[in-house]
Amino acid sequence: MVEVSIERPAIYVVATPLGNLGDLSPRAAAVLRKSDLILAEDTRHSRKLLDHIGGSSAALAAMHEHNERDIAAGLVARIAAERLAVCVITDAGTPLISDPGFPLVVQALEAGLPVRPVPGPCALVAALSVSGLDTTRFLFEGFLPAKAHAREERLTVLAGMPHTTVCYEAPHRILGTLEDVVRIVGSARPIALARELTKLYETVYHGPAGEVLAAVRRDAHGTYGEFVLVIGPGPEQAPDEAEARRVLTVLLGRFSRRDAIDAATEILRMRRNQLYALSLELAPEA
Repeated sequence: MVEVSIERPAIYVVATPLGNLGDLSPRAAAVLRKSDLILAEDTRHSRKLLDHIGGSSAALAAMHEHNERDIAAGLVARIAAERLAVCVITDAGTPLISDPGFPLVVQALEAGLPVRPVPGPCALVAALSVSGLDTTRFLFEGFLPAKAHAREERLTVLAGMPHTTVCYEAPHRILGTLEDVVRIVGSARPIALARELTKLYETVYHGPAGEVLAAVRRDAHGTYGEFVLVIGPGPEQAPDEAEARRVLTVLLGRFSRRDAIDAATEILRMRRNQLYALSLELAPEA
């Protein structure tokens, strides 16, 4: 058993398993056992987790999207006055990542209370790590809009992003979202779709968007469970010459030719030899 020391007052943001209870860290279990109050998204669900670790003497209270803004200020005052060690957990994964907890954490920090992370499972990171797509830069979009028109507008913006995009999606919307991805982002765009991560029917589909959509339709369990959609980067757009001239002119006025070209290469994503030739035109004596 891991021994941990608990601060009081303090808030612990505790990551819990996505599905496999074996993924709960020993430190997370110890913090949950030693805390004074556990704020859970669904107390019935979280009791099963607490039973798994042998129980906890902490009080268990509900904090979810429908009440968290109303109770945050009162909780912060109580935590400070009673010097409580409080854990924030959700049904699965890391709190605040498309899950409750943000209002409480913000108000706690404003009040000077310590807020400590207890890292662990996170669906977006788990899906990204097995996606086979570029992880150098990525955007977490959360849940895409539920309404079709708003979702189409957002996907139109995301389609041109030069980095990987990660989204969560609900089972009753997944087919519609994939159809929109194929139509708007493109059937050839590489994507990954993770379903029921760490659970019995865990599946990760990889390939062009059109092929992934077809695979989900063929799978008897294809629309069952919770989903993480990972969309590969869009093609990088070459900047026009006017933009390249503007950026390089500013850089040449501040740095050596070598350093200016290094910076411009990173900013503009242009070939170094192109930028060198342009720099000679703009500043022959630099």
